[in-house]
Amino acid sequence: MSKLNKLIQAVKILAQKPYMINKVIDNEDVHQDEVLKIGTQYKEGIPTIDLTEVLPNFNETINPYSFLDGGSLLTDLALLKGLAKKYTDCTYFEIGTWRGESVANVAEMAKQCFTLNLPDERLREIGLREEYISQQSFYSKNLTNVTHLKGDSNIFDFSPYYGKCDVIFIDGDHHYDAVKRDTALAYQLIKDETSVIVWHDYAHTPETVRWDVFRGILEGTPKDKRKNLYHVSNTMCAIYSTTQYNELDKSKLIIPTKKFEVNLKTHSIL
Repeated sequence: MSKLNKLIQAVKILAQKPYMINKVIDNEDVHQDEVLKIGTQYKEGIPTIDLTEVLPNFNETINPYSFLDGGSLLTDLALLKGLAKKYTDCTYFEIGTWRGESVANVAEMAKQCFTLNLPDERLREIGLREEYISQQSFYSKNLTNVTHLKGDSNIFDFSPYYGKCDVIFIDGDHHYDAVKRDTALAYQLIKDETSVIVWHDYAHTPETVRWDVFRGILEGTPKDKRKNLYHVSNTMCAIYSTTQYNELDKSKLIIPTKKFEVNLKTHSIL
């Protein structure tokens, strides 16, 4: 089929099913093309840095962890916990808590944690099941140093938290426009030049960029701060940090340069 015929067929489909335009707009290739318009240096994403350079003497225990759908990698949570450990009396802000695994791990190291999630009634409006809704903040709801905020980050008043946070974790709505909005907000939350921002799902896997999320991160980040964006090896996370790190050779990321020791132990919670 010629390109012209494909175009004609596509127009016919869109005329019959206008909602399909969203699939075109959210296509990974579209987002990748937009990223490359910002700069061809991003053709393979942002620089990848070694997890053990970010967290020297890496040794973290992750508890709790569910091994259920929708969670983070163990290394993602270890990154957050290790970063929080670097600060005296760390203040942590998280957008998107889900079961509360991430904030429950960080809370062990932080003085104060804030999390923002959609209210239960809003989750019902968008059609989520009660089983899903009941899991919100499952692990964090009884932690005394965790404040659970409710609201939509699109309209929530973040001003009381401006300039007060050491570590910010963005793991809410992963659509491009939402990531861009939450990213811009995150730069208002940082306390000073030592603060860090962490984005979950910058990558589909520790080696594969997720272009819709990356585009949101890049466009939400002030131009003068884009040089401080990194992907942390062995995780699905991107970070903003003013610390200068050594860039890894992406062509060799598939080759193991370290091994992790994982000890598993279950605890009944029912």
